[in-house]
Amino acid sequence: MTSVDERLARAALTRVVEPGDVHAGRWLRQYGAVGFLQRLRDVAEAPDAFAGTGEKRVAGWRLRAANTEPGRDLDAVGRHGGRFVVPGDVEWPRQLDDLGDTRPVGLWIRGRADLRTWALRSVAVVGARACTPYGAHMATTLASGLAEEGWVVVSGAAFGIDGAAHRGALAARGATVAVLACGVDIPYPRGHAGLIGRVAEQGLVIGELPPGSHPTPSRFILRNRVIAALTRGTVVVEAEYRSGSLVTARAAARLGRHTMGVPGAVTSGLSAGVHELLRGEATLVTEAAEVIELVGDMGQLAPVRRGPVLPRDLLAPDAARVLEAMPAGPATPVGDIADRSGATLDDTLVRLYELHSLGFVERQGDDWRLTNTATEGANARRGGT
Repeated sequence: MTSVDERLARAALTRVVEPGDVHAGRWLRQYGAVGFLQRLRDVAEAPDAFAGTGEKRVAGWRLRAANTEPGRDLDAVGRHGGRFVVPGDVEWPRQLDDLGDTRPVGLWIRGRADLRTWALRSVAVVGARACTPYGAHMATTLASGLAEEGWVVVSGAAFGIDGAAHRGALAARGATVAVLACGVDIPYPRGHAGLIGRVAEQGLVIGELPPGSHPTPSRFILRNRVIAALTRGTVVVEAEYRSGSLVTARAAARLGRHTMGVPGAVTSGLSAGVHELLRGEATLVTEAAEVIELVGDMGQLAPVRRGPVLPRDLLAPDAARVLEAMPAGPATPVGDIADRSGATLDDTLVRLYELHSLGFVERQGDDWRLTNTATEGANARRGGT
């Protein structure tokens, strides 16, 4: 169990250092949270305490460290029904340790569920903010399908694909996690205040920044590494070439997680980034079952896809061969049909009467012809040609 001093120090450090700061992560690893914070607050500390880190960066840390009040932040998140989880806690998702020195100092959380348990069975669904109706439909469908199968849907609560993914999971009464680039008490974007509130009630809202913190462009990008590390795989639904969603997917690939993409129209710029992923490290997926096949347990295979089963598909091989030998158009003598099928005259007659009973052929005098039903079935089998 994490000590009170360690928790307070880490809570303070979330106000001191920016998320994903590898320099801060190195000193945090070397000195521990308490030692790192003490060295920042001690203005008389030897100048080589942070050797290799720029003076301007350290000066900023020291300025912010002098004004932190972690107790107030812990009280603030508590008033929102939240908590602060740090490495060493039972609830800490250990897969975040894969981030090394860019691992979060701690996570501020709103919601009743256990993050570590949920993260073990989670999938990220991310994509463009300015998505198309097709993209929103696919994100919603994927998320609801995953939620129905007991998977937790993780996203960033942004407009577009993120919001559609959260709504899909909520509509299926499933589990969803919103990873914010601001304080968990700040609904951002404002237009998603109601959605984020629903996620906090039914799922979890988490973030690296303390209460009251506002997002910045860099914080959105850095937030994506948490989404990638927290989940077992990342699905990208619509993304341009320069998209933060691609940052998430590539971070997932570097961490050894599954990377997946939903294809779109090749003429759509919103699918260009996804298609570039699919040309490289990503796997094409079109439904929840295909996602689960990748991220789930051994043997959880997606159903094999095939076209509709036609009546002629159920015929025995000998009967099917005779039917295939029947030409379209006028009635044909039995001898010609036997020659075409490679069967004897007697066997051909037996199969023709069998096909007659099933409605595939009809007799005209001594000759035989295909019925309209058989002709339509043959066209369907050939793709309508």
